[in-house]
This record gives sequence, C-alpha cells and structure tokens, in this order.
Amino acid sequence: MSGGGAVLVLGGRSDIGLAVAHAFAARGHPVQLAARDPASLDPEKRDIELRHRVSVTLHEFDALAVETHEGFVGALPEIPAIAVCAVGLLGDDQADLEHDPAAARAVMRTNYEGPANVLGILANRFEARGSGTLIGISSVAGDRGRATNYIYGSAKAGFTAYLSGLRNRLAGKGVHVLTVLPGFVATKMTEGKDLSPRLTTDPVTLAEAVVRASDSGRNILYYKRIWALVMLVIRNIPEAVFKRTRI
Repeated sequence: MSGGGAVLVLGGRSDIGLAVAHAFAARGHPVQLAARDPASLDPEKRDIELRHRVSVTLHEFDALAVETHEGFVGALPEIPAIAVCAVGLLGDDQADLEHDPAAARAVMRTNYEGPANVLGILANRFEARGSGTLIGISSVAGDRGRATNYIYGSAKAGFTAYLSGLRNRLAGKGVHVLTVLPGFVATKMTEGKDLSPRLTTDPVTLAEAVVRASDSGRNILYYKRIWALVMLVIRNIPEAVFKRTRI
C-alpha cells in the first residue's frame, strides 16, 4: 500500500503503538497519535514527519476515561481510514495482582473495557461510512486462562472475543476487523522478564506484520507464527491434565 487515509493509533506512546505508526507512515499514511499527555509525544511526531514525509497530529486519549471517548472521536480532524488499538497494561506479577484488587481492575479495564469501548464507537462511524479497518492488539494470553497470568489473560480474552463479534457484525459492510495475537514482544513493558528468543519478536517486526495483515485482509494474526501452534496445543490439553500444569 502506498499512501491512503489517516491511521489512528490509540496507545501511541507504547513501543508497539509507535512502531505501528512508523510502519503505516512509511507507506504514506497520515498519522493520528493518541495518548495521555500528547504534548510529550512531540519529538515522536517530528521524527515521523521528517522520516516519512506525512502529517502527524497529536490527540489526548485516556482509555479508562470511557465517558470521554465519544467526544474524543468526534474531535478528530477526520475519521481515520484505519484505527489501531495498541493500548495495554501488563501490570504487576500475577501473585501481586491477586492481592491488589485495585491494580487488578486497572489491568482488566485497560486491556478490555477501554479498548472495546472506543473501538465500538469507531465501529459505528466506520459502519455508517461503509469503509475502514479496525485493528486490535490482543494477546495469545487470552487463548486459555492460566494460573500464571489469568488476570491479564482474561481481559485479553474478552478483547479477542469482542473483536470477533465486531468482525462478525461488520462482515459485508465494508469494514475489516483484524485481531492481532502477539506472543512475547520485547518492549519496556516486558523488560527484565526471561523471554525465550525463539518465541519473542520486537515491536518493529510485529508492526510490519500488522501492516501486511491489514493490506491482505487477514482476520487473525498470530505473531510469531509459532504461537498459533503453541496455543493450539495449550487449548487442547484436557482440563484434568491442565489443572496440574503451570505454563
């Protein structure tokens, strides 16, 4: 793809969000970067504009302030052609979240409620227009609840199901919905964690895969590809056996 309509990146401060912004800008798309305290993204705005020769606008967006989402979408300079939700929060270790309900709620709301709410508003605008692409960055962690990360994973499971429902609802209405299911991604959020190199990607490589999947009209993208097989195996472990595992 070369050129095209604006791309809205929700979670524009995140490593994945910025990588996605660069990947689409490299193909000539203007970018709308949305994050809390957008003025602090001015260096990134100038970098994208200088490197890719596209316009970049900055917008204030708080995923948890769901009451502001309608106004946020309405205030955009134009309804984007593509909207990418890269909002996410890994939070503390699972054991800590189990004993901190407020922190657990923040993880669940940030990974499900906020993203689902704003994409639902955008879905209505896209459906009325009859065109557009919605891209949600979910996670393989949502494929099956596991003792080691079920608070984060349950929120991602909800988001994955929500995207599936949007895709089903909008089929035949000119709106494409892409669910992205990364495994481990080397970002600030995962810094310090012991990640398998074979199962880990970087934000730039993931972003390029997202753009290709968007261009080709894919519905679901596991990345790295090996994660599709890994999660197929995990999903099919009998429950009696699964209860005794810690994976």
